[in-house]
Amino acid sequence: MESLKDKVAVVFAASGEIAGAVARSFAQHGAKVYVTALNLNAVKALAEEIKANGGRAEAGKVDALNETEIDTYLQKVIADNGKLDIVFNGIGSYYKDAGSGTPTTIATFEQFMNPLQRICGSQFLTSRVAARYMIQSGSEGTILLLNASMARTKTPNMAGFASACAAIEGLTRVMAAEFGRHGIKAICICSGALMETNKISGMINDFAEKFGISREEMALNYTRFDILKSGPTLKQLGETAAFLVSENGVVFNSHVVDFDCGKLNLL
Repeated sequence: MESLKDKVAVVFAASGEIAGAVARSFAQHGAKVYVTALNLNAVKALAEEIKANGGRAEAGKVDALNETEIDTYLQKVIADNGKLDIVFNGIGSYYKDAGSGTPTTIATFEQFMNPLQRICGSQFLTSRVAARYMIQSGSEGTILLLNASMARTKTPNMAGFASACAAIEGLTRVMAAEFGRHGIKAICICSGALMETNKISGMINDFAEKFGISREEMALNYTRFDILKSGPTLKQLGETAAFLVSENGVVFNSHVVDFDCGKLNLL
């Protein structure tokens, strides 16, 4: 099924597991995908994988926190294609840098600000530069943002990360309201913990050691509120992203879409 046939997509931070899954899905559904990251070798390998599977992809080195680099790269995409249909940013933050797991009374101001500047800040930069080029080129595209369910759970010791996630939800709604008159959509995927990822696995191992409990007991903190027996997967996230940026996904414009298979503790 080529629901994204002839669409032009740019994926930032594509060296990560989530953005990589999204890029693969975009390509499988027919989009021409530009995969970018600081780690050029990683996105080159991703682009080659996509092409080996019959897709179209090009790799580039872009710092998703550098507005000049973002602008230069998107200008190239527009010059090559005359339009920009889809932008997705999968940037994350190392949990220790963000003070995750540290009580609010102990976490430093730098730790609190880290995810706000890095995660929300990067989403702001890539989204607004993309919107400029979508407006200039008449591309009625989709800006797809990413955050985590921490925005709406009552989880202690996660002040910076939870605040950044909530900020991204607000940013999504503001941009949808601003850019809608140009036919540009803004949607946010709010992902629950993806248990297969290295990031979640690493956090479980580290927190289990920190609190002196077993890995299995620590893992229950991520799944105890699941409504179903199985949680979301990377492949499902990629497919969800592809649907949201397709013509049928337009009904979710301005929305924050929960991606977690259902949680009892999510507001």
